Amino acid sequence: MAVERWTDEMLDKSASNFREVRESITEIRDGIDGLRVTAQALLQVGVQSQRRMDQFDRELELMKQQHAENDARFNVLLEEVRYLIRGDRGN
Repeated sequence: MAVERWTDEMLDKSASNFREVRESITEIRDGIDGLRVTAQALLQVGVQSQRRMDQFDRELELMKQQHAENDARFNVLLEEVRYLIRGDRGN
């Protein structure tokens, strides 16, 4: 079994490769951190959008209720007007 000796050139190349790997790992970590920040921001936007939609739904439901109440009042007034008109014809 032959023992291979590392030359200065081999050590330099290995050190260079190690630095490249370390830089790549750093870039990956930075990218992951960026993705984490982006994901958190998207989550916040989603939560805010859901809150707005919930508020919109509540307001829409209130408007529907008010519209139904106004329709009912209008129908009562309409019936009263019809009654008065019929009453005038009777006299």
